[in-house]
Amino acid sequence: MNSPLSPSRAIQTSEGKILEQKSELKDVLTSFHQTFVISDATKPDIPIVFASEGFYEMTGYGPEEVIGYNCRFLQGEGTSRDEVTRLKQCLVEGQPFCGRLLNYRKDGTPFWNLLTVSPVRSATGKVVKFIGMQTEVSKFTEGAADGIKRPNDLPVSLIRYDARQKDEAEVSVTEIVHAVAHPEKAIARLSTAVTESSKKHQQQSVSPEFGAEGLKTPLITINEKEAVDEVEVEEEGRDSFEITGEKKIRRGLDLATTLERIQKNFVITDPRLPENPIIFASDDFLELTEYSREEVIGRNCRFLQGPDTDQDTVQKIRDAIRDCRDVTVQLLNYTKSGKPFWNMFHLQAVKNSKGELQYFIGVQLDASTYIEPKLQPLSESAEKEGTKQVKTTADNVDSSLRELPDPNVSKEDIWGIHSSVAEPKPHQKRGYSSKWDAVLKIKARDGKIGLKHFRPVKPLGCGDTGSVHLVELKDTGKFFAMKAMDKEVMINRNKVHRTCTERQVLGLVDHPFLPTLYASFQTTTHICLITDFCPGGELYMLLDRQPSKRFPEYAARFYAAEILLALEYLHLQGVVYRDLKPENILIGYDGHLMLTDFDLSFVSETVPELVFPPNYNKDKPKSKNKKDREGNLPVLVARPSGTSNSFVGTEEYICPEIISGIGHNSQVDWWSFGIFLYEMLYGKTPFRGRNRQRTFSNALTKQLEFPPTPHISQEAKDLITLLLVKDPSKRLGAIFGANEVKQHPFFRDFDWTLIRCRQPPSLDVPVKFNNHSPQRTSGDEEEMEWDEDENISTSTTVSLDFD
Repeated sequence: MNSPLSPSRAIQTSEGKILEQKSELKDVLTSFHQTFVISDATKPDIPIVFASEGFYEMTGYGPEEVIGYNCRFLQGEGTSRDEVTRLKQCLVEGQPFCGRLLNYRKDGTPFWNLLTVSPVRSATGKVVKFIGMQTEVSKFTEGAADGIKRPNDLPVSLIRYDARQKDEAEVSVTEIVHAVAHPEKAIARLSTAVTESSKKHQQQSVSPEFGAEGLKTPLITINEKEAVDEVEVEEEGRDSFEITGEKKIRRGLDLATTLERIQKNFVITDPRLPENPIIFASDDFLELTEYSREEVIGRNCRFLQGPDTDQDTVQKIRDAIRDCRDVTVQLLNYTKSGKPFWNMFHLQAVKNSKGELQYFIGVQLDASTYIEPKLQPLSESAEKEGTKQVKTTADNVDSSLRELPDPNVSKEDIWGIHSSVAEPKPHQKRGYSSKWDAVLKIKARDGKIGLKHFRPVKPLGCGDTGSVHLVELKDTGKFFAMKAMDKEVMINRNKVHRTCTERQVLGLVDHPFLPTLYASFQTTTHICLITDFCPGGELYMLLDRQPSKRFPEYAARFYAAEILLALEYLHLQGVVYRDLKPENILIGYDGHLMLTDFDLSFVSETVPELVFPPNYNKDKPKSKNKKDREGNLPVLVARPSGTSNSFVGTEEYICPEIISGIGHNSQVDWWSFGIFLYEMLYGKTPFRGRNRQRTFSNALTKQLEFPPTPHISQEAKDLITLLLVKDPSKRLGAIFGANEVKQHPFFRDFDWTLIRCRQPPSLDVPVKFNNHSPQRTSGDEEEMEWDEDENISTSTTVSLDFD
């Protein structure tokens, strides 16, 4: 059976474009560590024309059984027909697909396969290839357990793991797609890497200070890699537009909550459900017990017991559960394979603010290494140390668990904050906002504002979790932006607490460079936020439209100053932003900036204090001007006191402490502020690699470098250098907050007073304002409708990131 591309041959399209039959192309494809196949979309049945070695190893099939065939040979009796139908529909439409399928190896062994399919298009837009990447997720997926529901119809599992794995897979497959779509560049890059690696005799390590076993993150392990991956290639530092002609869509990442990053053996159970089932199991617990997540979620912990488990000790645990109290015991447990191990087990009750029992945390410490005979308990000293460890872990789990919404409440109550009434803040009550006047009149007349009060004008964009619309408040002529998020999608993608945080932050802020929340409400299917419409669009697009993809320094200084003031205000409110990037900055009617999207933020307490900031101008001659002497006066500083360990942010902007998982606080915003300033001045970010893992490695270890062109002042370079210090405790802003940054010589002659009344900087390509019209077009009528039940329907294909 011949195929256009055997493992030693190249890809051939039906449009006459023949990629040269060179072994280099095979080398490119085989250099990827992913498990994948390439199928020919131009032929009947879309046959496989290339399969990676990983695919053969995963499935047990050989090349003669794979090449030329459709992938359906992996299906079996347990494969979901609904998922297969969805896959077929995506292939017919030439659309990407990501889903979990129960597949079967050649020997009949079932396994959960996270299949990610991406189309490869020709220059004319025709789909000519499909890349199908397979990831076995049997150990960590909920599997069939994802269908177990609570009485309120919410999932039993506290975390939806499919969402985590899909997000990672969609990024991973992109590398392969680019290699197939742009083989010449991929071959050149591989050749450069091999040449450079031959000059090196020792492989670079990521960072000795993070441990020999590497740094574990969700689906990413940063440790020793192949030499070819460690080579610094010139293309890495270039913007994606320079490489592919397309601007890279930079989505905000939400790879893990703080709870998921605790690398200890523990489970969480819900005593409000029958049998007190497990609703969360850590990866370390699965490794210790040898069970898969599918075998654990929804079950009681008794499956760890065995023939020599002491039942009196088990009864102590039952009594503690009955009495809603903590207990620490030693007992003999068993892994799935029957291997016994001594378990230092700590049970801890978790109660809400009303004192009502919510969860039990069960922490396991494998104490087998401390003893010789399997039936001998721990020594007194080992028991004391073990007890301390398990209690500390339980306390960490307890605090992390409180970041998440209670899944046992009704679906309506989960979104209750979005039904809260939005009221004008002090600075918004001063009569300058005709929008507030219009909103308050409607509320006075009808009691509250809902979807029925808004007329859709046109969609502004949509993403994988919701959509944004330009809407008019009926009969007022006032226009707003409405962000509508699908409730079911938010639940399935672990974003309930993120959306509630965004609503909380919007309800706090009152600042000219932050959005005003005019209303929030929910429909049967969506939650909606009504905020300012910014006709200037994203700062990201304004930057991209400049001839050199960068701003002159005077403009970058002005824009940086406005964002600095916004961050300063957020920190005063106890808000750590965590997702600063040009895509999240909008341009208002007056050309001034507005920092938006707070779903990745976290809110903590803040304690204001008066401090004396550092004097960066101490070497200058003393001035008689009062304004020049203001740096010697005390200033108000308030830094958020809370910490988090969630893995969130945008890839190129994520700071080292988030990547390393050591915990982070408000210093993360000063790192991203440094990246932001660098990108405005140079048109690219300093640590971007050719893939996510390389980008993270660069942020951890790579020295900051400044290109020789364009010419940037020494003050700007110094500010960026101080902001991009990898140790957060030594980073500019760590001690005196925003005032420390404002006092830097880069802003020495900047006039901070009445900045919102100043004229924004002129640019080579000015801001292009979206002059909306109150009239709807027929196309908009088809794209967006409010139905009788106040559901939101959109068919627009405009891409907008909500992550």
